[in-house]
Amino acid sequence: MIDLAVDLHTTLWTVNEAADAAGVTPNVVHNWRYRGRLQVAERDRQGRPLFRAIDVIRAEKATREKARRSYSAIAA
Repeated sequence: MIDLAVDLHTTLWTVNEAADAAGVTPNVVHNWRYRGRLQVAERDRQGRPLFRAIDVIRAEKATREKARRSYSAIAA
């Protein structure tokens, strides 16, 4: 479990840590990145992406809000 009692603006998470914190799979985190919802903040020594914790939280929130939208059918 990821400790959310940290400075979310400076803490960097790996893909797996970000997925754990957001309650999604690592593949979803990769999808957020490819769709432009999540930017890589830095890279670790092996070149793997690291994400700011606050950005992960925002991407997760935006995804959940979008999923709640409903569109009414236009009557003809």
